Amino acid sequence: MITTDFVPGSPCWLDLGAPDVPAAAAFYRAVLGWDYESMGEGEDMEGGMFRKDGKIVAGLGKLTEEGARSAWMIYHCVTDADATTQAVQSAGGTVRVAPMDLDEWGRMAQYSDPLGGQFAVWQPGTNKGVELVDEPGSLSWTELYTSDATAAKEFYGGVFGWQFSDTELPGGSGTYSLITPAGVPEERMHGGLMELPKESLALADGRPYWHPVFAVADCDAAVAKVTENGGSVQMGPEDAEGVGRLAVCLDSANADFVVLTPTSPS
Repeated sequence: MITTDFVPGSPCWLDLGAPDVPAAAAFYRAVLGWDYESMGEGEDMEGGMFRKDGKIVAGLGKLTEEGARSAWMIYHCVTDADATTQAVQSAGGTVRVAPMDLDEWGRMAQYSDPLGGQFAVWQPGTNKGVELVDEPGSLSWTELYTSDATAAKEFYGGVFGWQFSDTELPGGSGTYSLITPAGVPEERMHGGLMELPKESLALADGRPYWHPVFAVADCDAAVAKVTENGGSVQMGPEDAEGVGRLAVCLDSANADFVVLTPTSPS
């Protein structure tokens, strides 16, 4: 489960780069019940925050990188963004955005792993991260699709100290590796990674990619809202034993995410 005490290596923030900020704000309001709060002046709505029940759940900004696809960026908590940058480079990763201060809020950096999967880190200042997790309409899990699970575990394990435990998928369809931050028990696991052939990673032109999993009260109802508002469904809705009912979705600009109604504790 993801919590808001944000131990090192755990997801603490996420934001969406969208080609049309008002359209993205409208889509996620319809699907997840989010309110959008612009950080800018006037009607341009170049960036701001998503809130659920008054609490910050994510950020939204204008996609400005040439040739980039609309996608969610997941940030992991670190105590020293500069030291993490050195670890990324030593492990064969690439620095996309060098460590930089965002006023007193904190310090951020963005990277690519050795196979091209993009991720980011946040060194907290006055802003620790999102304010609501593991509740309907908020982040509840993170997931990496990669063409080389062994290499991914070596890289991210080296950078963050993550602990991994493997579980076999139903029907012999592969292995899913569960991710837990360093030095905490497995009930604090926050994500997973799964190996897929490159042809199954067409969304990112064969490169690995991270996406968020959002908890919802009713997966099927959320999926209906996705399609009603210009999004699409890549997989599901379907039941995953011991996990819940889930669907892999694309928003109206083809940014990928998952909606999940978790299995109720017995």
